[in-house]
Amino acid sequence: MQENTLYFERVNHWALQMIDFVKQINSEMDEERITVLERLNKLEKLTNDTTYPNMRLIQEMEEEMKKIQRNVELLCCGKQKPFRSRIPIGEHSLPSLPYDYNALEPYISTEIMKLHHTKHHQSYVDGLNNAEIKLKEAREIGDFTLIKHWERELAFHGSGHYLHCIFWEVMSPKGSKIPKGSLLKQIEMDFSSFTAFKKHFTEAANQVEGVGWALLVWSPRSHRLEILQSEKHQLFTQWDTIPLLVLDVWEHAYYLQYKNNRKDYVNKWWNVVNWKNVEDRFNKAVNIKWKSF
Repeated sequence: MQENTLYFERVNHWALQMIDFVKQINSEMDEERITVLERLNKLEKLTNDTTYPNMRLIQEMEEEMKKIQRNVELLCCGKQKPFRSRIPIGEHSLPSLPYDYNALEPYISTEIMKLHHTKHHQSYVDGLNNAEIKLKEAREIGDFTLIKHWERELAFHGSGHYLHCIFWEVMSPKGSKIPKGSLLKQIEMDFSSFTAFKKHFTEAANQVEGVGWALLVWSPRSHRLEILQSEKHQLFTQWDTIPLLVLDVWEHAYYLQYKNNRKDYVNKWWNVVNWKNVEDRFNKAVNIKWKSF
């Protein structure tokens, strides 16, 4: 009994030290910091309130301490290197979940989360890396025979990877039923009420034909929120990106002048590219930095 009491005192001291340490971490991961502090405070109170410590409780505390330690390590990594400046070709990686696999139960089971994350998302990462490498090889040897195939692979796997990076982050074991602040105001402005928005989004998700996504998106051009369906998530593009340079190759963009000679149209189009505009778009877009994986 005396040894157990001494153990609790040491855990209490550790928790208090960790609380001070976490408060001093200069990290942009504010939500994660709050979660760690809540777990530490709970652990610290537990060591004070427990009159009769037992082995089962000690084991639970040790597991909790391991989880807290992992979370603190992530915060420290975020402090030292919140973003990778550039991901080399073919070196995308699977992001860690911001919670345990069982954290979303009973709404999403542990088994689903493990399979979804370690198998399905990992396959997108692998496919994206492979497509990037194959396209790099094509550029190096000047053989673009399979470019259509690898561009499709790039779009499919890249979109799958980026969408899942967002997906994991928009879920939380401490999810709330309604948003707050400016987001709620914008939803009420664009959809008349949160209830109307929720019904619309739910129906969009329910009625996606086959496989796909329902998405709430911000339209910078119309300055409002929109709900979209995606039945083929790649659509020969990648989600979560901002277009910088675009070229219209629908026939209506060139047929009257170049007839069916699209190659000639594309080659001559480079003479009219407004690079100043592209540069301006880039300078604005580069200020938006999501976590890199």
